[in-house]
Amino acid sequence: MSQKNKVRHAQREAQQEKQANKVVGWIFAVLIVLALAFLAVAMMS
Repeated sequence: MSQKNKVRHAQREAQQEKQANKVVGWIFAVLIVLALAFLAVAMMS
């Protein structure tokens, strides 16, 4: 593999890892919001 391809590959991996971390963060945020909504509904009934 040429040096240029190695650099591109490393950049692409870094970008994918960044995106994956962002997705995981959003999933946790949504789960927390759903848990709070569930608690609110459970307390009212």
